[in-house]
Amino acid sequence: MSGTQTGFSKPTKSPHSHHAGDTFAWQDRRPRGLHGEPAIDDSGKMPAHTLLISLLVSAWLLAGCALTGEGDRTLQPTLPAQWSVEGSADGLVDLHPTQAAILSRWWQQFADPVLSALIADALDENLDLAAARAQLRAARAQRRLSGAALGPTVDVSASASHASTSGETGSAQRSRTLYSTGFDASWEIDLFGGLRQGVEAAQAEAEASLEDLRTVQVSLTAEVALAYVELRTAEQRLALAEDSLRVLRDGYDLARWRREAGLVSELDAAQARTQLEAASAALPSLRNTIAQAQNRLAVLLGRAPGELGTRLAATAQIPLATVAIATGIPADTLRQRPDVRAAERRVVAQVARLGQAQAARYPSLRLSGSIGLEALAIGGLGSAPASRSLLAAVTAPIFDAGRIRATIAVEDARLEQARLAYQAAVLTALREVEDALVSLASRAERRERLEQAVATARETRQLTEQRYASGLVDFLTVLDSQRTFLDLQDQLAVTTGELASAQIQLYKALGGGWTMTDPTDTAKPAS
Repeated sequence: MSGTQTGFSKPTKSPHSHHAGDTFAWQDRRPRGLHGEPAIDDSGKMPAHTLLISLLVSAWLLAGCALTGEGDRTLQPTLPAQWSVEGSADGLVDLHPTQAAILSRWWQQFADPVLSALIADALDENLDLAAARAQLRAARAQRRLSGAALGPTVDVSASASHASTSGETGSAQRSRTLYSTGFDASWEIDLFGGLRQGVEAAQAEAEASLEDLRTVQVSLTAEVALAYVELRTAEQRLALAEDSLRVLRDGYDLARWRREAGLVSELDAAQARTQLEAASAALPSLRNTIAQAQNRLAVLLGRAPGELGTRLAATAQIPLATVAIATGIPADTLRQRPDVRAAERRVVAQVARLGQAQAARYPSLRLSGSIGLEALAIGGLGSAPASRSLLAAVTAPIFDAGRIRATIAVEDARLEQARLAYQAAVLTALREVEDALVSLASRAERRERLEQAVATARETRQLTEQRYASGLVDFLTVLDSQRTFLDLQDQLAVTTGELASAQIQLYKALGGGWTMTDPTDTAKPAS
């Protein structure tokens, strides 16, 4: 016999046999399994476990062809080497790299314990922040749900059925009760990575939700600080307005006395009264601003309007940052800004969704099996023979009227949207920093000049009052000097508040106000 044969070879007589009792040598040349057992039984069929092993090996080989979303996942925006206006804000900002420890608690640079306490309470009680935490928990649960699709599912079942049949007339009714129990299992093999792409998309979305929460933290800390600065600015302006009112009332009384004495005209007294009434008219507006700022702070702290009145009753100076703000370079800002980081993670998520849509074009493999027991009595289940089944199903799309292609087109368009959203987030971040730097520089310059103007106006007012007392100038000149001095003081208070707000806006634009710790921890942060 020549050549290699499969299956059973024909019986051949041993060359050493010479009589009918001689035996024949059989050569079993069937394919062998992993443990040497025949891969094909005597009936020519492949055993179920061998078929399963073959399918698993094939699945493992095909899994190496798993798809990933098309497109470059790396986003490399073109960034300037440095900020364009930083040189005009000397003394207020510097070129040193941003420090995460300072940015995460930037409000401490204002050295205002009330502000620090308000922000600490807001981080613990704000409702928008609580909603963002809930959204993050939902995104993480969705990630776990997507990951569960990669593993098998196993169910247990138990049933009891009763059947009866009626015999012929006069015969007894026959009945039977059947008890059964068993396990069912199924597992979808992720041949082309569709399920893994879904997990990756869910993971990226969870990471984006984390950055969204941090974005809320950044906005919240800035909003609390801005409302606090608005409150202190209005309080200082109100105090100045009340001081001005007292000065103007004294001036009006003096003008009226001099008119009665015939030393000045009726016009001087009328002008003094006009200025007094104009100053009085400014008080209600300032009190309204104070009340609104207090209500705004209360809501930011998760409380009803009006609940912080006692806590904020004591007035304080307008807070200003006591150190220069490190701006670093634009690349530092993009790494620090959580909104930019969230946009980047959503690009990654959409790339994965595109890969998941593409995987739908290829076959899928699902393995399922069951093992069960059946008996006519519950007690017999323990000794009943087990029944087993194993199923391997491969499905592949042939015709779907363009559904898969349309789904891929949808996900591809959404990927382009995500990339454009990322680019917009980058440009917005750069613009906000540049705007904050411009505002900071201009407010600082204006404040410096106003301080000089206030000092000069104070000297002018004192000199004018002395000359008026000596009869060298009329009262109109005194009123003009007083009005100029009071107006400049009010402008200085407004500009100081604007400067503090510009510092806050710069910290916010740089991405300050969050830490790398898990923000789902509701423990109150250190102030």
